[in-house]
Amino acid sequence: MLPVLFYAFVVFAGIQITYYLFFTSFLFSDKKQSEKPVNETPISVIICAKNEAKNLQKFLPYIIAQNYSDFEIVLINDASSDETQDVMEAFKAKHTNIKLINVENTEAFWGNKKYALTLGIKASKNEHLLFTDADCKPVSKNWITEMSKKFSSEKSIVLGYGKYKKEKSLVNLFVRFETLLTAIQYFSYAKLGAPYMAVGRNLAYKKTEFFNVKGFINHIQVKSGDDDLFIQDAANKNNTTICTSNNSFTESIAPTSFTKWFQQKRRHISTANYYKIQYQFLLGLFFISKVFCLLLASILFFFYPWKIILSILILYYFVQFLVVGFSAKKMKETNIVVLLPFLEIGLLLFQFSIFMTNLISKPNHWK
Repeated sequence: MLPVLFYAFVVFAGIQITYYLFFTSFLFSDKKQSEKPVNETPISVIICAKNEAKNLQKFLPYIIAQNYSDFEIVLINDASSDETQDVMEAFKAKHTNIKLINVENTEAFWGNKKYALTLGIKASKNEHLLFTDADCKPVSKNWITEMSKKFSSEKSIVLGYGKYKKEKSLVNLFVRFETLLTAIQYFSYAKLGAPYMAVGRNLAYKKTEFFNVKGFINHIQVKSGDDDLFIQDAANKNNTTICTSNNSFTESIAPTSFTKWFQQKRRHISTANYYKIQYQFLLGLFFISKVFCLLLASILFFFYPWKIILSILILYYFVQFLVVGFSAKKMKETNIVVLLPFLEIGLLLFQFSIFMTNLISKPNHWK
């Protein structure tokens, strides 16, 4: 029995090492940031907000202050019950490049954020669209510039990085680690021609791509997924690129408790059930192989020559430390690599608890 467990451990460890070597692909993108183009592409920045009055007051000025000559801001008030509409109107009164879309409560039967976004997309005047959230801010005044530079005659979808602000707390450390690991995966898959997801707080695409797949119609019944399920429909190896230059990042305030983060991730993970089967398999294999690699290692360590088990684990963590370490440096995420084994095990337990909870009940969506 022990030899079987050992060979299984070797296989799972080998799968994990292969994945991490695969993840190095995105590290070689955007090595040099190109100069600002002479002719700037007209951009429509689209922000959908529901009860986000305070966040709009705090973060919208960072969008308005972008160093870009030709852009409009489309603000969508998705049936808010706070002062969101008043805040939007106050900004519009001061800035001529702001356009307002107000979704009434009577339209709520359409069900979700996707309907509100569709109205905003249709109302936008430009072909090139850039999306973010009301609780996000660009980390630089060149956010629009960096994201828009990635558009070309071939590339019509641009995947960006939405980071979380660093705070001194354990939950913040886990949130930033999970965000980095997720980005490593979707950037690497996209770089190798298999885009499968994006984050709505930093995503750009041409309006043509939206209408080519009839918008969100294929998953309109799913409350979430306006970002990753759209990518499942519209993105391919020919039309998708990534943007990992530091000035292209957006930053959000991370959930302040594990309970809030748990609810947020329940919504995000639930959309994976609607991914194409090949991505469900590949993402599932990454998770399952990691679980069994560490589980079998902990068992075999006491019943098998421990030096052999330790040697394989050292190789695994060496590769993981290199890939995650260089990725963290590239994405300006600090203090993550030092606690990598602890963060990895904690995140696995967290994700498993989400999976089990989602089997029992459906998560709530979009406020």
